Amino acid sequence: MTTSVADHDGATVLTVTGEVDLATAPALETAIDAALGAEPAGLIIDLSAVSFLASAGMAALVAAHQRAGEATKIAVVADGPATSRQLKMTSLDKVFALYRTLDEALTGFRDN
Repeated sequence: MTTSVADHDGATVLTVTGEVDLATAPALETAIDAALGAEPAGLIIDLSAVSFLASAGMAALVAAHQRAGEATKIAVVADGPATSRQLKMTSLDKVFALYRTLDEALTGFRDN
């Protein structure tokens, strides 16, 4: 798993690539913590290049949402059976905003 961070129109985008499982979830948490440390108004976690999302990865997303509190709005980009299906089945799409594409997430961030 690899991560990268970029600023897009005032939102911080954390792009995740590869498999997020028990072994890599701590690295995801570290990357999320670093991004939240800058106290962005919005953090978009882009999972569109993730090929496998285990429960440990979903737990990292929930923990990020809790750590962000009211200060930072969290959104997740996930489309397809490897990511969005699990998020919807566990009702995590009701915990944070879930988008199919990064463009949709950026538009949602700007509109709110």
